[in-house]
This record gives sequence, structure tokens and C-alpha cells, in this order.
Amino acid sequence: MNTLALYRDGKRIATLKPSGKPGECFYLGSAPACDVVVADAAFGLADRQLRLTPGGSLWWAEELTGDGSLESDGRRAARLPIAGRVALSVRGFAFEAECGTAAARVGRRDLARDWLYERALFRLSQEIGGAETVADAELERRVVDFLDETIRECPPQLADLPEQTLAELRAETVEDMLRLGPLEPLIADDSITEIMVIDYRRIYVERAGKLTLTERHFRDPEHLIRVIERIVTPIGRRIDESSPLVDARLADGSRVNAVIPPITPDGACLTIRKFGKSLFTLDKLISIGSLTLPMARFIEASVTLRKNIVVSGGTGSGKTSLLNAISLCIGGGERIVTIEDSLELKLQQDHVVRMEARPANAEGKGAVPIRALVANSLRMRPDRIVVGECRGGEALDMLQAMNTGHDGSLTTVHANSPRDTVARLETLCLMAGMDLPLSAIRAQIVSAVDLIVQTARLSDGSRKVTAVTEVLGLDDRGQPRLRDLFVFRQSGVDPKTRKVLGEHVVVGRPTFLGDFALRGVPLDTAIFDGVPDEP
Repeated sequence: MNTLALYRDGKRIATLKPSGKPGECFYLGSAPACDVVVADAAFGLADRQLRLTPGGSLWWAEELTGDGSLESDGRRAARLPIAGRVALSVRGFAFEAECGTAAARVGRRDLARDWLYERALFRLSQEIGGAETVADAELERRVVDFLDETIRECPPQLADLPEQTLAELRAETVEDMLRLGPLEPLIADDSITEIMVIDYRRIYVERAGKLTLTERHFRDPEHLIRVIERIVTPIGRRIDESSPLVDARLADGSRVNAVIPPITPDGACLTIRKFGKSLFTLDKLISIGSLTLPMARFIEASVTLRKNIVVSGGTGSGKTSLLNAISLCIGGGERIVTIEDSLELKLQQDHVVRMEARPANAEGKGAVPIRALVANSLRMRPDRIVVGECRGGEALDMLQAMNTGHDGSLTTVHANSPRDTVARLETLCLMAGMDLPLSAIRAQIVSAVDLIVQTARLSDGSRKVTAVTEVLGLDDRGQPRLRDLFVFRQSGVDPKTRKVLGEHVVVGRPTFLGDFALRGVPLDTAIFDGVPDEP
């Protein structure tokens, strides 16, 4: 953010350097605590006469006493923009203020954009400052009317700008004030899978598994905070100093996580994991090489056979997308109950009941955790239970549901391999606080879980199913027995494109292979010909 230098009689009297913290401002007045102290009684300045606030490529000088003494180039106003070097006067105290980035270097368009935004924001705050609630449509009408009026008047700040530029500035100002500002075009870009805001100045995106820094940025820390609040408020979430962490979602289901100071001392941080407008199906995953046709048909048949499946993988490995694709294999005549921390699943069946966990309110009351929803789902007569992700003690309730007549249930877990998935489930069950012995927990896991579908994001950014593994039971030592049925074997990396090379292969025969024919579930079992029965 630009520094602001103040000069009087050709000598520098102060340099203001913003740190980028939300709400930061500086004061000029006679009080010793001011950032710029003018103690000369001849001017009669108030303790706090001026407030100097950074905002994008501009600074703003705001007169605080209401006496109308703030003046610049013969024009008086309660609030004036500072771009480049500007002559100011308040109660006869004349000085010059200069932004660290000169007006010529900022560019006419940037200056006009910031001036128009700040003017609209100031006007809106004056009009609705006392109102408790204003409808979104009314807010947009007022902003658009003011912008159209300002552009028609053609003030010096907008003079000589092309009509196309003015139209762009109008649209950008509406987006910045009422929508998600610089994030709007990134959210609309289907090639972007993740948006990562480091601070108000830096926005990274992920395309094809690779991170790149964009040229877009927020105007100032307050702008970023306002956008975060605009995301979380409509879904009943809140974010402030007492609750500086929040999980939320956009209207299209994209997952949002936001963290604000003091947890992030360098400024607010925002992460958006986008979900494509088109649904991932198993056939689409085949087309992009995430898995093969035999693997997809086996998984589809296993869902029809009502096998309990856990999708596991690391962060960003595509677990939710794969769970969505697998859930499409559930028949339309079944009652499905989905349970999520934040709604992400997009099941297409008609008979679906969706439930979402709720955090505590400002008083620390009213929380409804996933575990309570899993327990409640058992009383809703579900044919299938789909839990978006097991992260805590709800894993034990999920396993008990799988073991008590709710076959064909699905969930995801954070783990790096099928064996790690079993260990992770053990840890999550221990978090339930039931004081069960580890042997009993393992017996629950191997009895409940039939298949583990492992996903991973490879070094080239591609996401693949790296293993489909059957859970066989416990061995003589009480350890879980697993059998890989399909695996991805990496053979190297292309030296030119850096693309990961390898293939999916069949390495094991499922113990329940005969159940497909017995239950009338179609599957070409020839895909397992020549594969040994024993692991």
C-alpha cells in the first residue's frame, strides 16, 4: 500500500506508512497522540482535526470537526481524495500531501476507479448509515443510480476517459461494492479450480494443478474483509475477532475458508475451492484418465451390491468429486440422507434429504455437529447414508450404522493410503470418547468397510484413483488385512512435459466376486481373469 508524505514550506514533516491492517487510519491534530502533531495554537486545530485513510491507490483526508475548513485547490469538502501530490489546508494550516505512488505512475484508470468507488461508498454510507437492513435490490439500485449520475456529470476525475472505460469502471464498482469484487472473473473462469487470497494484494489460482499469481487484487484490507462478510452472512455464519475462522460456501456450492486477524497477523486470508458447473461422473473421470473403464464398472457394481465404500485421499486430491461421481450410481428408488459440514455434494436422485452441521452462535450455543446429524439420520429410515467427510467422533457412529443394516453407505476420510485410512478411522473413533479397546474398534472397521477407494494428486497436478482396496478382516495378530484390487503404477515422468507416466492394473480378485452373479448385478468378471485369489 502507498505511503503518504506530508510537506510544509517545502520540508517533509511526516511520512505515514500503512501496515495493511483492516481499519487502519492516521490522525492530524493538536493532541500529542496524533500521528501528525500540529501544536501551534495559532491554527487552533482540534485534538483530532483530520483523519487520513489509505484506500487502494488513493488516500483520503476527512475533516472530523464538521466546521467545513478542509480545502484543496479552492474546493471545500468534508472528505477529499489524495492522488499524487495535493495541496491541502485546514483552519489555515496549509500543507502538501503526496502518495508514495505518484498519480502519473498509478494511471488515470486506476485513479478514476478508486475515486469512483470511494465516492460511491461514502454516498451510500450517508444514505443508509442509520438503517438496520436494506434489501440487496435496493442497495444495487442506489449504487447504480449514483454511478450513472456521476458519470453523466463528468467530473474532472473522469474527464476524457473513453465510454468503454467508463462502462468498465461502472461494472467494476458494482462488483466491488455489492458482489465479490476481483474474485468475480476468477470464479467465472471454469479453468480455475482453486482461488487462494494470501492478503488483499496477492491472489493465487490453481489451473491444471499448478499455482500462478494473478494480477488482480483488492483495494485495501477493508475491501477483503467486506467480501468475506458478504460470503458468510447469507448462510448464517459470522466472522469477527472473537470468531476469526469460518467455513462457508458460495451459491454454486464452492467451498470457502476464511481466516482474519489476529489469527493471520498479515491480514485476512481466503481460500475458495471451486466445483465445476458440470457434474463429474465416472465416465468423465475415465475420459480424463483418473481411472479405467474396468475400475469404474467394478465400483458401480459394488455400489449396486450395497458395499460400504470409503473414499480417502489427501487435501485437494478429488475426494468430494469422486464421492459425487460414485453417488450417482445409487438407484433412484432409494432414500438417501446426506450429512455435511458445508453443503458440497450434488446428488441427482429425487429422494435425497440433505443435512448440514451448524456452528455455535455468538453466545456459544446452538451448535449441531456432524455426529448429532449421523445419530439423527438413523431415525430417518435411510436406505443409504452419505457423510461428506468423517473428521471426528462421528466416524464411530458411521461405522455402527454400516454394521446395523445401513449397507451401501459412503463417506470420505483424509488419508494417504488404504492402510493409513484404517489407522485414521481408528483415531477418529477414539475421538468419540467411548473408551472402547482398540481391538473392538478395529473389529468394527473391518466389519463395516468393504472397499477403500484411494485418490491422490500427482506431481503434474493430475488427480487419479491410485488404488481400489478390499478390507478382508483381521489377521491372527489382530491387524487389518487389506487386498489391493486395482492400483496405479507410475513408470516415470515425461522429461519434456513433466507429465506423470503410468497405468492402472488389476492386481487382486475380490472375495465377493461371486455375489455379483448371485444378486443379479451385471459385471464382466473377466477383468479379474488370471489374477490370483490370495493377496
